Amino acid sequence: MAYYAIMQYHVPAQLKSIDMLIEPLAEAAVLLAQEMRKKERLTRRRRGSTLRPGLETPLWNALRAATIPLLKKRGAKALLARELALDPSRMTDFFVEKRAMPDAERTLELLCWLGSQRQATKGAAK
Repeated sequence: MAYYAIMQYHVPAQLKSIDMLIEPLAEAAVLLAQEMRKKERLTRRRRGSTLRPGLETPLWNALRAATIPLLKKRGAKALLARELALDPSRMTDFFVEKRAMPDAERTLELLCWLGSQRQATKGAAK
C-alpha cells in the first residue's frame, strides 16, 4: 500500500513519486543492516545523542548508495549543492567522507531530486 494513501491530508504530486523510491531503498537498507550486524555488533548509543552516518543509519547508507552514481559527472555535486541550498563542501561530507548527513528537510529534497533524475533517465531511454 502506498504510504501517501494512509494520510488524511493532501500530498503534493512530487512526494507521490517518492513512493516508488522508498521500497527499494528500504529493502536495500534492511540488507545492509543485516550485513553490518554480521560484521560488527552494534553498541547502544545514549538517548538524545546525535546520530552519525554509519552502521546505525542503514536508510541513509542506502540513499547515499543510490545517489552516488548520479554524482559521477563533473559538476554534479555542485549542482546538487545549489539545489539543496548547501555549500558544495557539504556534498563531500555527505557522499565521499561519510562524516555527516543532511537534515530531514534536505533529505526529503534529496529524495525528490533522486526521483526526478531517475524519471529523466527513464524518459531519455525511451
